[in-house]
Amino acid sequence: MTELEIEERVNRAVDNFMAGYGCCQSVVAAFSDLYGLDETLAKKIAAGFGGGVGRLRMMCGAVSGIVMLVGLDCGQTEGSDREGKSACYKVVQDLLAKSKEENGSLICAEILGIKGYEKAQNSYVASARTAEYYKTRPCAAKVESAARIFADYLRKK
Repeated sequence: MTELEIEERVNRAVDNFMAGYGCCQSVVAAFSDLYGLDETLAKKIAAGFGGGVGRLRMMCGAVSGIVMLVGLDCGQTEGSDREGKSACYKVVQDLLAKSKEENGSLICAEILGIKGYEKAQNSYVASARTAEYYKTRPCAAKVESAARIFADYLRKK
């Protein structure tokens, strides 16, 4: 993957987010064509991971996108393939360690500065995407980071 291709994928992920898609949807859709996955289907598969999984503010949606993409890239397809499963887990752990190093956490609530699990899970209603929302949320930067981490993995492999 060239630097130009990386920038195109990263920009596509951020553009998806700015168009109203969730963090996970934005990251997965930016790379879905590489795996023969229709962008609409990719967005549907990733939809429930927004807001830190169903707006519970658990694992960051952008990070969940990395995990989904690693599965598409190197996930095993035979249940008894422990070696393949282990290889996939290693890639996931390596990329998530990179994300944690860059972003301080893998947890949505921590990234957003929300204190306490109860406060984080008190609503399933998606936030309105207003100019104020985009000013106060670091999410676009997290989507960019996740897309760049995955693109860099592809470039190096």
